[in-house]
Amino acid sequence: MKRSTLDQLVRSQQEKQTIVLLTDMETGQQDTLFPLSPQAEHPLLEQILAAVRDDRSFIYETAGKQTFVQVYNPPLRLVIVGAVHISQFLVPMARMAGYDVTVIDPRRAFGNAERFPDCSILNDWPDEALAELKPDHRTAVVILTHDPKLDDPALEIALPSPAFYIGALGSKRTHAKRLERLKHLPRLDRIDGPVGLDIGAKSPAEIALSILGAITAALRQGDNQGDNQGDKK
Repeated sequence: MKRSTLDQLVRSQQEKQTIVLLTDMETGQQDTLFPLSPQAEHPLLEQILAAVRDDRSFIYETAGKQTFVQVYNPPLRLVIVGAVHISQFLVPMARMAGYDVTVIDPRRAFGNAERFPDCSILNDWPDEALAELKPDHRTAVVILTHDPKLDDPALEIALPSPAFYIGALGSKRTHAKRLERLKHLPRLDRIDGPVGLDIGAKSPAEIALSILGAITAALRQGDNQGDNQGDKK
């Protein structure tokens, strides 16, 4: 591997961007696609974007020529705003699914190591914490405080970000009021509200399960948030 290629791989990880390494299986020649976007130009772009979404590498063969397409994705991250009961179930579920989880809550009585052991906790205001965390295209943001003073500033930071999923807790009525308050912001349709898949969830554990299901659908199938609406209250 050339030093320049290695430098690109390192830089992509530092910048939390996806990079794809293409290796000619016969000659060993290597090229990279970085930064990768749906607007990139490459004959294998459709297959590559699908592989990026599925976190898998593959060998592509055409006319007797084999190319190893190796995907390097940044880590999956889940940022939860609100150290509530639902979060206590969602954190371990998400960690088992491969997410690096951070809980944000300025209320230390809620956001503490006793309630969330072995979890990164930030006791900052949500907008400040999210601005510092810089959600990327491998980050899901879930807002669960049910308090506009905390929820709305967090959404103002999350909406313009590349986060692949943004969900907010609340009934249909609560979400309608939220949209009215935030009507000055663009891309409000990105918010999955009420948060999670409509599976009739009632308990905190079931709601956490529905949220992780919606996150998984958005990650693996693209932006299907519009199909996830449903009252979880």
